[in-house]
Amino acid sequence: MGEMAVLAQKSPFDTVRSKYIKEMSQLTGRNVIAYYSGFLQKNSQSNQHLISMTDDDKNGFMAAIHGLNPELGLDLILHTPGGDIAALESIGYYLRAKFGKNIRAFVPMISMSAGTMLACCAKEIIMGKQSNIGPFDPQVGGVPAHGVLEESQNALQDILKNPASAAYWQFTLSKLNPTFIGECQKAIQWATTIVSDWLVTGMFDGDADAHTKAEAICASLNNHSSTFAHARHIHIDKALQIGLNITAMESNQDLQDLVLTIHHSFMHTFGNSSAAKIIENQEDGRMVWHVPPNGH
Repeated sequence: MGEMAVLAQKSPFDTVRSKYIKEMSQLTGRNVIAYYSGFLQKNSQSNQHLISMTDDDKNGFMAAIHGLNPELGLDLILHTPGGDIAALESIGYYLRAKFGKNIRAFVPMISMSAGTMLACCAKEIIMGKQSNIGPFDPQVGGVPAHGVLEESQNALQDILKNPASAAYWQFTLSKLNPTFIGECQKAIQWATTIVSDWLVTGMFDGDADAHTKAEAICASLNNHSSTFAHARHIHIDKALQIGLNITAMESNQDLQDLVLTIHHSFMHTFGNSSAAKIIENQEDGRMVWHVPPNGH
């Protein structure tokens, strides 16, 4: 049992989730870790640090993995809006160090931004008709890097065409100093470097076209100007079209039923408790982040 299990504080919600996560592990013969953010229920400004992917999540993963047999592989269930790119890289690196390439990512509903990037460290991504991934959309200090570059380009083009508009753009440009713009450019490149490496060594390991496939996927997902990326929610058909190794959740009815039951039990937990983020395994080990009493 994971050290993080706090049985004395176990709630009825915990009991339900735990039951089905264990059943999933028994069905697959694999380790299961659910990484769940309550971002749909707790999405206020004051809770952003709780619902986003942060360095603190690595503590949760370390606790969740403690005591598990890595040789059984990992089924990672993801539900997250994404977050910090440095945290994402560290978490993915850690999961790879523990489980190698034997990782499957399940997306029952939404895994966006850094959540999509984390799914790319797996050998396959299991999605249903209702599932969404999204563009990488790397953040710098909580600000979308692509958005910053777009805004600065728009400003410069507008000023060149119409010098009188400089005053209008002055406030925006004062926030977009060259150093910050440079950081945004680096973050976008960094996102491609991270994911490309995971795809080449995992999903496309042994494929002669691994680098070409990884490059094409990163070009699609790390591109703010393409139509589907602006729509943000990428469904299974588009994910397949991009070139990712996607398995339809519907192809295994028993597994689909369990994954969706686990998902709904998390939604029920977030909707009816102070929990804002939960990382837990099939051995009843969990780490829970709570919204403070005065939080929303």
